[in-house]
Amino acid sequence: MSSSERSFKKDSLMVEIYRDRPCMGRAAAACAAQKMRDLLRERECINVAFAAAPSQNEFLEALINEDDIDWKRVRAFHLDEYLGLPSDAPQRFAVFLDEHIFGKVDFKEVHYLRGDTGSPEREAQRYADLLRQYPLDIAFIGIGENGHIAFNDPPVADFADPCLVKTVWLDEKCRRQQVNDGCFASIDQVPKQALTLTIPAVMSAQFIYCMVPGKTKTEAVKETIEGEIGTHCPATVLRQHSASILYLDRDSAGLL
Repeated sequence: MSSSERSFKKDSLMVEIYRDRPCMGRAAAACAAQKMRDLLRERECINVAFAAAPSQNEFLEALINEDDIDWKRVRAFHLDEYLGLPSDAPQRFAVFLDEHIFGKVDFKEVHYLRGDTGSPEREAQRYADLLRQYPLDIAFIGIGENGHIAFNDPPVADFADPCLVKTVWLDEKCRRQQVNDGCFASIDQVPKQALTLTIPAVMSAQFIYCMVPGKTKTEAVKETIEGEIGTHCPATVLRQHSASILYLDRDSAGLL
């Protein structure tokens, strides 16, 4: 495993910077896999939430190639899902995760957020009930260009949200990122609403691994680490989590 070029701590958040995306992905996967093995020695099953975004590609590819993870004792969740896309739309996060991990290893259970539901409120409640029944041990997340975690964009982010899962309106910068990432051809095609785990739901995970490569994330990364903690950049809340690690590459760390 490649060693980081630089590491430091900001408040409670550990920051690790690597040469490039593959090095970052392998390092994050090795660390996360070891944590999963450790937890599975202590308990029968663990509960893990996954982000769905191109920023996670290198990490997920490396994670599924890690040895000695008993996936049959891992219960999987995901962080968010668009509302209103057809069930077979390739942009759905469930489809992304099926292609990158859910369909590649044999999980105990995979719990999907159903973005094609007729009642987003009932779906949010159903998923929140699952999270209460199976509290998160680990969350694998990213940071958006606007500093969001999951789909908690600055206008809707609430560090003291009473909900675990909710329906949100996506801000324009978030929707434009989906075009920049190549997921949609134009912003008109990007849904305006989504279901998301709230910030308290993400922060409830015992361990958080946050993978954020790429030049488009430099400003968000700088604000996450150096800015005031607040909902103007929701990812700043990670600095208050007692066991969180932020993995960067040279590009995303370019302004640090």
